[in-house]
Order: sequence, then C-alpha cells, then structure tokens
Amino acid sequence: MAANTISLSISSNVATSKNLNSLHSRRFVAPPTICFPKSNPGLLSFSSTTSRSPVRASASQLMNEPLHDQRSLTSPTVVEVDLGDRSYPIYIGAGLLDQSELLQRHVHGKRVLVVTNERVAPLYLDKTIDALTRGNPDVTVESVILPDGEKYKNMDTLMKVFDKAIESRLDRRCTFVALGGGVIGDMCGYAAASYLRGVNFIQIPTTVMAQVDSSVGGKTGINHCLGKNLIGAFYQPQCVLVDTDTLNTLPDREMASGLAEVIKYGLIRDAEFFEWQENNIEALLARDPAALAFAIKRSCENKADVVSQDEKESGVRATLNLGHTFGHAIETGFGYGEWLHGEAVAAGTVMAVDMSYRLGWIDESIVERVNKILERAKLPTTPPESMTVSMFKSIMAVDKKVADGLLRLILLKGPLGNCVFTGDYDREALDATLRAFSKS
Repeated sequence: MAANTISLSISSNVATSKNLNSLHSRRFVAPPTICFPKSNPGLLSFSSTTSRSPVRASASQLMNEPLHDQRSLTSPTVVEVDLGDRSYPIYIGAGLLDQSELLQRHVHGKRVLVVTNERVAPLYLDKTIDALTRGNPDVTVESVILPDGEKYKNMDTLMKVFDKAIESRLDRRCTFVALGGGVIGDMCGYAAASYLRGVNFIQIPTTVMAQVDSSVGGKTGINHCLGKNLIGAFYQPQCVLVDTDTLNTLPDREMASGLAEVIKYGLIRDAEFFEWQENNIEALLARDPAALAFAIKRSCENKADVVSQDEKESGVRATLNLGHTFGHAIETGFGYGEWLHGEAVAAGTVMAVDMSYRLGWIDESIVERVNKILERAKLPTTPPESMTVSMFKSIMAVDKKVADGLLRLILLKGPLGNCVFTGDYDREALDATLRAFSKS
C-alpha cells in the first residue's frame, strides 16, 4: 500500500528525569539548559530531511526575571519563527501589554482593527488599545467584539469582521489584531488573509492553548458543520505577543485544556520536556509563574522549529496533530464547544497511543504514563459516551490528512519522543481502538 511516512526521533545528551530535582506538587523544578543536537534524517517517502536545528531552553533566565512589580523593566523572552523574509518573533513574558513599543513596531499604517470576544474584551481590550496608541496619536483603533466559543467559529461570525473592516474603510496598510484564544486567532487570521487579499495581523493570545500552539505557525480558518478547520489558509502574523499575565483570568477548565498541547510536544519530539512535565504538572495547574513561563517558551520553541522546516504541513508539521484526528471527530460529532479543544485532543491522544500499542510500536509503560499525566492534568481520557464507531469513521473520512482516500494518522513509534505520520498501518488496529473507546 502506498503511504507517506515520516519518522521523528530525539536523542538528547542531557540528563534524564532521574537526574532532575524531585518536586512536591506545587513547586517548579528548573531544568538545565537544554540543547537538541540535529537528529538523524527520518526520510521515507518525503523528499526533504527532518533534521532539527538547535533549540535551546534556559530556565535560569526565566527564574531570574524581575518580579511583576518590576515588569515594566523586563525584556521579553523572544523565540524566532524562521521563515526567511516572513520570519517573526514570539515575545513571551509578564506585563508585555504594558510595553507599547513591542506592538507598535509591528503595526503597519495608521489603522488598526482589534478582533476579540465578549469574555476577553472587558478584561484586555482597553489595555490593548492603550498599548497600540500610547505616544502614537496618529494611529486609530477600531474593534469588533464577537460571541465567545467554538460554535461561533463559522462564516456568519467571520462576516462580522469583514463588515466592521469595510464600514471603517480600512485600507491595505491596516493591521488586524487578534486578542483572545484560539478561536479568535484563527478567525482574525483568516479575515486578515482574505480582506483586500491580505493585510497585516498580530496575534495576542490569552489562553494557554493559543499561547503554546494555535497562535504560532499561521494556520487560520473556520469550521464547517461537516468538519473542523476545513476552510482556511496558511497566513503568518507579524508577531505573536504572549503576555503571561492574561492567564491570571483564565478559567481552570481552559487552563487544563491548554496543557494537552504542551504534553503533545513531549510525546512526539521532546522526551526530556515530557519528563519535566511529569514532575511539574501540578505546578502548571497551580499557575506557578516560572513553570508556566518555561512550558510556554519550550512549547513555542518546538512549534517554531517544526514550522520553520515545514510551513504548510506537507510532512513533519503534520506530526503536531497527534490525537487531533480522533479529537476533531469528537468536537464535530459531539457538537462544537461542548468539549474544549484540548479536552478532545486529550481523549484523542489516548486513542492514538492505544492504537500505537496495538500495532506493537510502543511498550505498555508509555501507555500508562500518557494516561497518568492526562488524568493528573484533569483532562478526559475517553471520548463522550455518545460517540460511536460509525461517527468516528464518517467524520475522520473528511479529515484534512486524508490523501487519495487514505486516512493518515500520527502515531507513536519507538522510545518516548518518537512518532510517525503514516497511512501504512493495520486497519484492524484502528478498528480495535475505535471499538474499545466507543459504541458499535
């Protein structure tokens, strides 16, 4: 059977978790500075190698940053997304919305449209407008406030953004600003890609999910009633500004949801990070500032490195979708917004890991570790009872990773930190997993 398969592996020369400091449940363990060497090419059917450029994550810098009462003097941590002349920075730090120069240097022209939602606007819209205009009276800012939730990530809601832009007579030198979580970032980015055939935009993510994943890499779009994110475009922002103070107002459920994407990076390509997560998951849930800062930075470094290699998901970038094929089926079948994205991805990750084990590609200890960390993160490990085998199959049949009628999946293979993107697997293993987790 013809199949596209790509394999990723990590062999780090740093100490394993046995050498990391132990942690009681609410303290942050600072890991050593970590540098990934270039991995061996994992080329099977793809024409380019998957070697990885060095990625460094220093906890010492984060641990030594000034306290929040000094944050106006704190320089942000910067992670670069290397895309040649379309490269852009990810700024990470506390109180960054108070540093107006960070945003203003990326505003093109004199007109700005801030796209946000009903939950975020009362909290951060005024602060964002101030950051865009402070000492810069020539800039005028419009805003559009959308309803909140995944169920509104559709064409009708998107038209509200276009209506506001057209009514305000915004021109091609305007800048769109996405202020909110993943739904707002995806819709604002797609609006920016489409309005006047493309205007500049900036991401200001306010959820863990958006800060560690969806705001980085230029995936934009909306849902269709038959499938999630089926309508959209790859369109990169001018910058991503991650003000970690915005997490102070994030509901606990959304905090946990975002951790599903953090855990993903450890499973597919960063075993040392996964081991760190096992020692620090309670600290993350408790919103320990140093733990969150490190987790966000390390996640963004992983995401930026993958995007730099494969911007439009022709190969290695697809591996970032571990658990997402099953998870998107849950979101679509159960109803957009009934489960948060990270909740669906968590259950989908357990299903992908179960299938990997049934194929004989991983040992049982990885299955146990994945279940345990997701449970500790207060995330679901099984899909809703209403999901059936036929629902999964019909929805997964229109997944974006289907090629020539073949459903390709991201599965774990080998030691922790290794995965494959493949359509070359025993279909009985998929059927067995679906039967184990859903009704016939």
